[in-house]
Amino acid sequence: MPSVLLVEDESAIADTILYALRTEGFETHHELTGLDGIEWLRSHSCDLVVLDIGLPDILGFDVCRQVREFSKIPILFLTARDSEIDQVLGLELGADDYVTKPFSPRAVVARIRAILRRVANPISVEEESDEGSLFLLHDEEGMTITCLGQALNLTAHEYKILALLLGQPGRTFTRDQILMQAWEDPGSAMERTIDAHIKTLRAKIREVAPEHDDPIQTRRGLGYCLTL
Repeated sequence: MPSVLLVEDESAIADTILYALRTEGFETHHELTGLDGIEWLRSHSCDLVVLDIGLPDILGFDVCRQVREFSKIPILFLTARDSEIDQVLGLELGADDYVTKPFSPRAVVARIRAILRRVANPISVEEESDEGSLFLLHDEEGMTITCLGQALNLTAHEYKILALLLGQPGRTFTRDQILMQAWEDPGSAMERTIDAHIKTLRAKIREVAPEHDDPIQTRRGLGYCLTL
């Protein structure tokens, strides 16, 4: 039975989420503050953390940063902030996903199940089928990405885009999110620039693996995601 730690100080929100989780068969534990959540995690185990950003003692961002010093447990942010910068910052700190308030409790449960599926059955940087399907390998220290064992000749922006997509397979990134991650000055580029780089990335992967399906999928009106 999956277990979830909820760190949320607003009782109405906490009660709604806890009820939804328990109804779906999850074990739950609830803490009201970030520091209490951190201490609980140091001495207990669970499968995922649902973490509010606006806590009364410290920001959820700081909780996430401290938890990442000793644990790789999946983290889902709850946020009342709709700022793109806040959302991207949360992902950079190591969060797995975020839900913006107001939200449906069912949507939260669905996000949790999706994260747990990814953790249990990761779409790995190295994945093969009976036919020897496409796989990508990311060497973070060497800052290179190989396809079927062959290093891709990528520009700096192409590398950053593909590394971002590869870091969270199946997740859809908006063009704005990609700009924030792959450009030092996001304002210096346009959304069409992302489309152009995606086109060249697809061509370079196709050169190495012409018989395989395109792993970079376009989500119309949303952005791009990587499916291996």
